[in-house]
Amino acid sequence: MANLFLLWIAAGLFLLFGQASGAATLPRPPAWPSPRYSSDRNRADAVREAFRVSWDGFYKHAFPHDSLRPVSNGYADDRNGWAASAVDAFSTAIVMGEWDVVDQILQYIPEIDFSKTMGMVSLFETTIRYLGGLLSAYDLLTGFFNQEVKHRTLHVEAILRQARRLADNLKVGFDTPSGVPDNLLWFDPPRKAGSTVNSIATAGTLVLEWTRLADLTGDDEYAELAQRAEKYLLRPEPAEVAEPFPGLLGTDVRIADGLFVNGNGGWGGGTDSFYEYLIKMYLYDRVRFGEYAERWLAAADSSMRHLVSHPTARPDLTFLAMWHGTELRFASGHLACFHGGNFILGGLVLDERRYVRFGLELVDGCHETYEATATGLGPEAFAWQDASLPLDAHNNHPPPREQAAFYNASGFWIVNGNYALRPEVIESYYHAYRATGNIKYQRWAWEVFLRINETCRVGSGFSAIHDVNRPGGGGFSDFQESFWFAEVLKYSYLIQAEEAPWQVKADHTNEFVFNTEAHPIRVAGGSEWSYFDGSKRRLSRALAGAIITHNGLPPPYPGSGLGLDAKMAGGLEISVLIRGG
Repeated sequence: MANLFLLWIAAGLFLLFGQASGAATLPRPPAWPSPRYSSDRNRADAVREAFRVSWDGFYKHAFPHDSLRPVSNGYADDRNGWAASAVDAFSTAIVMGEWDVVDQILQYIPEIDFSKTMGMVSLFETTIRYLGGLLSAYDLLTGFFNQEVKHRTLHVEAILRQARRLADNLKVGFDTPSGVPDNLLWFDPPRKAGSTVNSIATAGTLVLEWTRLADLTGDDEYAELAQRAEKYLLRPEPAEVAEPFPGLLGTDVRIADGLFVNGNGGWGGGTDSFYEYLIKMYLYDRVRFGEYAERWLAAADSSMRHLVSHPTARPDLTFLAMWHGTELRFASGHLACFHGGNFILGGLVLDERRYVRFGLELVDGCHETYEATATGLGPEAFAWQDASLPLDAHNNHPPPREQAAFYNASGFWIVNGNYALRPEVIESYYHAYRATGNIKYQRWAWEVFLRINETCRVGSGFSAIHDVNRPGGGGFSDFQESFWFAEVLKYSYLIQAEEAPWQVKADHTNEFVFNTEAHPIRVAGGSEWSYFDGSKRRLSRALAGAIITHNGLPPPYPGSGLGLDAKMAGGLEISVLIRGG
C-alpha cells in the first residue's frame, strides 16, 4: 500500500509539473495581475454621511434596542434586544474611522447580558451578526489601530470575553445526537427548541466564526462543534437524495442523524451562505480547509454545467436556476445575487480565471434586475422563461400576462417587489471591482447608493420599501435592517475608498475574509501570503486530490491527496505550484 501511495504521489507530481513530453499538465499563466484601483474620496464621504444619518437616528430613537423604525422614530427588538444594529455597525464604523461611534459601541459591549433575551434565538443569525461582529471588531482593533486603542484597552479586551460568553450560551444548540445543531434556541437557561431539521445555510454558515473564536481563545471546542456539523454537508448522505448534481445539495438535513431529507436547492435563501463559506474557509486557512475548496469547486463546476440559464427575451443575460432534484426551476432572487462575487473570489483564491469570468457574467445579470425597475433597485424575487427548453415544457412557464411587456424588455418578471435594504448586488459589484479595477463597477455601486438615498431615505434613517417597480417605492416598511450598517454601507464605502488591509485583494495578499454579514475576519496566518513558500503554491490534501482527479488520475483513498505543508511520503517533502487557466 505504501508503494501504491508513493506511485500515486509521483504520478500526481508528474501531472502537475509535466515532467515528460505530452504529459497532461495544469495551465500555469502568470500570477493574477494586481489591478490598478482609484479611490473617490467624495463618494466615500457621502457614504460616511449616510452612515452617520443612520447611526444618529438609531442611537437617538432606538438604542440599545435592535433596529430603528425611521418613519415613526420607534424601535424593534427583532434580534433579541442586544442592540443588533450597534454590533452590526461596529466593524463598519472602524473601517470608516468613525471613532466617536466606535467609542459609543465599545462602552456598550461589556454591558450586554447575553444570557437574557426576549423571544427565540437563531443560532445562525446570532452567529453571523453578533458573534461575527464582535470577532471582527476585535481583529481590527487589536491588529491595526494601536494608537486609537491604547486608551481603550479594557473595552477592547471585553469584546473577546463577550464573544465567548455568547458562544457558551449558543453551544447548547449543537447538543444533538448527530451534532447538526438546532437553529432555534431559548435562553435563561439555554435550551433547544426541538427542531427536527436544519437547512444547509443555517448549519453551514457557522464554521468561520466558531473556528475564529477557537483560534483566538485557544479553546478548540468551538471549532469542533461547528466543524462536526459541517461534515454532514461536506459528505452528504444519502447521495441519491442529497446531491442531485455533484457538489449541489438539497436544502434540509435531519438533526437526529444528519441525513438529507430533500434534494431541492439553489444559490438563494436557505442554501446560499453554505456555498459562500466553502471557499472562504479555504481563504481563512489553506492548511485545515482544503476539503472545503474541493467541495466549492464541485459546486461551481456543476453550476456552470447544469444551472446556467438565459431568458428567452434577453438571451444575453446569465442567471442560475434553482433545482428540484435534477429538474430546474427558473427563478432566483436578491439573496442569490451574491453568487457573482463568490465566483469571482473563488477564481482569485484558486487562480482560476474562468470562475472570475463567469462571476462577472452573473454580476451583469443581477445588474440588469436593478436597471429595469422604476426605482433602479432590484426585487426580492424574480423569474424568467428559459431559452434552451421548449416553451411548453411543464417547468418553463411564460410570464404573467400583466408582466409580459416588462419581461420582453428586461428578461425577467418580478415575483416579489420588496427591497429590504439588501446588499448582495453591491457586494458582487465590490468583488468585481477588486478583481478587475474596472471603474464601471464603482459607478454602478455609486448609482445604487444614489437610488437608495432617493427612494429609501426617510425620517431618521433609511427604510425598506414595498415595490421597486413603482415610483417612490410603493411605500415604506418603517424598518432599518441591522445589515444596512454591516453590509450595504460597508461595501458602498469600500468600493470607493483607499487601499487598506481589509480590502479584498487579487494578488494573494488578503489579510481578512468577510463573513456573510460583511464583517472582516483576520485570516488564520495573518495573511493569505503566509501560506505560500516563495513562489510555490502549497496545496491542501483534499484539493490536490481533486486537481489530480480532474487530470484523470483518481487518488487511491476517498478525500486523500497531496499534503499542504511538508506532508511526508517516504521522506519526500511536497510543495506544489497550482495555476489555473
